[in-house]
Amino acid sequence: MSILKRGVSRRRVLRTGMAGILATGVSPMIISKGAWAQDFCNNPDVTGKVVFGLNLPLSGTYAEEGADQQKAYQLAIEHINGEGDGGLLNVFQPSALTGNGILGKKVEFVTSDSQTLSDVARAGATRMIERDGAIMISGGSSSGEAIAVQSLCQELGVIFMAGLTHSNDTTGKDKRRYGFRHFFNAYQSGIGIAPVLAQAYGTDRRAYHLTADYTWGWTQEESIRDATEALGWETAETVLTPLGAGDFSQFLTPVLNSGADVLILNHYGNDMVNSLTQAVQFGMRDRQANGKNFEIVVPLFSELMAKGAGDSIQGIFGTSNWHWNLQDEGSQAFTRSFGAAYGSPPSQAAHTAYVQALLYADAVERAGTFYPPAVIEALEDFEFDGMGNGPTLYRGSDHQCMKSVLVVRGNDNPSSEFDVLEVVQEISREDSSYDPAIFGGELGSAEPVPQCA
Repeated sequence: MSILKRGVSRRRVLRTGMAGILATGVSPMIISKGAWAQDFCNNPDVTGKVVFGLNLPLSGTYAEEGADQQKAYQLAIEHINGEGDGGLLNVFQPSALTGNGILGKKVEFVTSDSQTLSDVARAGATRMIERDGAIMISGGSSSGEAIAVQSLCQELGVIFMAGLTHSNDTTGKDKRRYGFRHFFNAYQSGIGIAPVLAQAYGTDRRAYHLTADYTWGWTQEESIRDATEALGWETAETVLTPLGAGDFSQFLTPVLNSGADVLILNHYGNDMVNSLTQAVQFGMRDRQANGKNFEIVVPLFSELMAKGAGDSIQGIFGTSNWHWNLQDEGSQAFTRSFGAAYGSPPSQAAHTAYVQALLYADAVERAGTFYPPAVIEALEDFEFDGMGNGPTLYRGSDHQCMKSVLVVRGNDNPSSEFDVLEVVQEISREDSSYDPAIFGGELGSAEPVPQCA
């Protein structure tokens, strides 16, 4: 065990040297966890409380996703504190959680509405850390938010358990030592869905992309374009659209005369609901182009979006991180708990939020301390199961969870208002894996920042 894990900060080692530490009369072998008192931000042994800061888009384009996340976080905290039926605590393996809070301390939480805006998200996270004493920040339904908050958390020495973020950049060029992502990424969507599209629609296709103009949209477009072109598709045009556009008619009209026979909507949340619904109203699903039926693809969507799109989602292919109707023990345990609490099945946004809260809590328990470098080490290269995505690895090299990915399709004959998606194929962890070096980036240091300075 290194001296840092025994509670002596790297700054102190560098400043005084080992002889200076020993000269204080304190042996590294017997330093208690309490000796870390002033060496990291919002130490619960000093503040007397464990606070999770939940940064949620409760207004804006991704507000519906944020509301479902908030429900899941609250449920996770109840289960961590020993309330309710325990949910995934009963099936998550290996786990150190006992339903007695974290290291015997009950968890509290504070929230901030990020409004689906990166600068607002960063300001909210700052406030929850500096004013409310948050020891961990989680949430976000936009990769722009996630990357901004992840960078802040690296600066302040507070662990960030990313919520809904799908950009390759989050655990690629913008990855940070203090940031961890359970959600899959755009590259995995591309390599997962492309073979299914080729089988369904053939390899001789011309695609027109409408793309949300921020980090997620850019990497989603690049990933799905590269994956489909590798199978023989051509790209007719790529057009950026502003987040929260509402009316997409000006972007859809040119598609009709573009020579494309597939429209790919790199949109999420309400933007996807609006653009897909309007594309169907334009008659695109009833058209033919190049002697083929015109098709629409949404590379990433959730149950909430599918429900919002109504009949327009039927038959549309996409990918998802998780689905409530999976039959494994973990998925069913979470679906039961969430359904009992809120009267509806959970979305993938809710699932990710819940799992990230538990993974942080468990890492602290396994580390035996809230000291961030020790918690980071407990998360890096952690293998676990029972969370609903099969055997999962929190890869140490980039802090990306490696697990199975789902290809889904809008259900043509839904049996209820919640039965809107069907799982077409589950892409295994091995088949959805990749070399993290392709995206570059540096994780940076795990050295804590004293007193959130």
